[in-house]
Amino acid sequence: MHPLLRAAVPAFCKVEVEGLANVPRHGPTCLMINHVSYLDPIVVTVSIPFRHTVSLSKAENFRIPVAGWFLRQWGHFPIRRGEYDRNALMQTIALLKSEQLVLMAPEGTRHTGGLQQAKDGLAYIAAKANAVIVPAAICGVEDWRQRIKRLRRAYAKVVFGPPFRFRSDGRKRIPRAELSQMINQAMFQLALTIPDDYAHLRGHYSDIENAASDRLEFA
Repeated sequence: MHPLLRAAVPAFCKVEVEGLANVPRHGPTCLMINHVSYLDPIVVTVSIPFRHTVSLSKAENFRIPVAGWFLRQWGHFPIRRGEYDRNALMQTIALLKSEQLVLMAPEGTRHTGGLQQAKDGLAYIAAKANAVIVPAAICGVEDWRQRIKRLRRAYAKVVFGPPFRFRSDGRKRIPRAELSQMINQAMFQLALTIPDDYAHLRGHYSDIENAASDRLEFA
């Protein structure tokens, strides 16, 4: 499915990529994205030609006959939103420990108006798996439906920022308050990855001048 997507997408969406060298070619890697449209997992998959991308998708999508089949063939797996989904949590950790590249949206759902307060799940998962986190900013794709209706190609810009790990100091258990601090600092790294031309997408994390990073270790 990945080669088919990479071959087909340029016909309806122009994808510009920056910072691809920041994506590790091997090892447990978590792609941390700002989620602005249904096209996000597709344009990210197309942007990384040298790795398989695994994504989470809300469980409801897997009940749609054609879409559910497509998602399974693509390599997605379901997560139940709005509740503690231990199965999805442990599966994500297992995938990362087996050195996969997993795409995650820390906000939990789409937000076209800018980044919102993130949940702690990504920090817990990445710390448990000792995974590298790569912030991936997706810009310009919000109006893809309107462009296609006008018989124009959609547009997306994907920017990969500097990779880092969470500083766990070898601990197996990290307090909830510290996880919140970690994800907050990680989200500021995602906001810094968003180009100034799309600064409105930084949303809740627009105050990038005061971004801290003492809980992060840059690769």
